[in-house]
Amino acid sequence: MLSVDAVVKTFGRRRAVDRVSFDLATGEVLGFLGPNGAGKTTVMRMIAGRLEPDAGRVRVGEFDMLTQRRNGQRLIGYLPEGAPAYRTMTPREFVSFCLQARGWSGSKLRKARELALERARLGDAGNQQIGTLSKGYKRRAALAAAIAHDPPLLVLDEPTDGLDPNQKHEVRALIREMAADKAIIVSTHILEEVPAVCSRVIVIAKGEILVDEDPDEFSSHARTGRLDDAFRMLTRPQAEEAVS
Repeated sequence: MLSVDAVVKTFGRRRAVDRVSFDLATGEVLGFLGPNGAGKTTVMRMIAGRLEPDAGRVRVGEFDMLTQRRNGQRLIGYLPEGAPAYRTMTPREFVSFCLQARGWSGSKLRKARELALERARLGDAGNQQIGTLSKGYKRRAALAAAIAHDPPLLVLDEPTDGLDPNQKHEVRALIREMAADKAIIVSTHILEEVPAVCSRVIVIAKGEILVDEDPDEFSSHARTGRLDDAFRMLTRPQAEEAVS
């Protein structure tokens, strides 16, 4: 479903992503781990077509994200960093707007919108202005917009950020529910997310992949100390990514 082939991205003199490569198949949930500034968000923006790589390429399904970007983006549900949304819209209006932008209308739009709001567990908050909602509910509104068109690839940048423990549990349950027929990449810096939702783990630091393995191997290596260097990089403060 997704192929990332030796992508490179440089900002000024800093190489934010350095020849990152991996594939992702339908049915996989990839935990994308790393500290702030590791390159996670930059990779996800290149997957979503928000940034172009300086070298390498990204394919979504059969589409090259440089030359066939619009076709590729139709297959992607993207929850960006910070979960941006229009503050004066309600979540119901925002999801409708996003579906309309994708060409949906009528009863098909209404059915997809209501299902997305229900799956994101927005409840009565679906009719409140997004600007008045808590950080957690704002993130739920953006998540509902990302999944409403039922895309086969989900790119979720820290989907549980700002959620309370119950909300985190609900979002993780939703990810597990959707995993059967989608390829999902979940960016996080929270190690507990790995056993909760992931079937595979990539650790990235300073723009390079350090680890690519299944959660059992990851946990085993962590217990035996073989990932000490990776964890030191995960916990070492780094500069925020220099991207707008």
